[in-house]
Amino acid sequence: MRELLLRHKQVLFFIIAGGLSAIVEIGSFKILSTYLPQFILNEKNFNGIHYPLSNIFSTSCGILSNYFLSIWFVFERGKHSKKREFVYFMGVSFVSTLVSLFFFQIFYSFIFKDNIDLIFYTLSPEMISKIAAILLVSILNYSVKKKVIFNG
Repeated sequence: MRELLLRHKQVLFFIIAGGLSAIVEIGSFKILSTYLPQFILNEKNFNGIHYPLSNIFSTSCGILSNYFLSIWFVFERGKHSKKREFVYFMGVSFVSTLVSLFFFQIFYSFIFKDNIDLIFYTLSPEMISKIAAILLVSILNYSVKKKVIFNG
């Protein structure tokens, strides 16, 4: 078991860093989706897009935390300079954000319609959709970041 963990250490650290970043993203989404609609009337539904600013700002928080966790704990430096590495990371993250927003809209509009009661906490359809979108996009993120940005 220990050998398996050592062999897949990078994947394990990516999961931990991704989990921490997801907590940042989901937590900030919960806060923003609760309070932004009080100030911005169209936040709940802007031309068919649900919670656009909450999604964009919370995803940005998750991306920044993931970047720093990734360079500190997950990946070794690749062949790129720090500046270029950051630009590539943000470019991949931007595309991932668009993909994540797309899946959030699909999940929220068509799939997750009811709350899920976890006894200690109830997940709303928007929270379930956010979590599902994060999980789906994280697989793509690991592959692209490992192969393209950090070359490891």
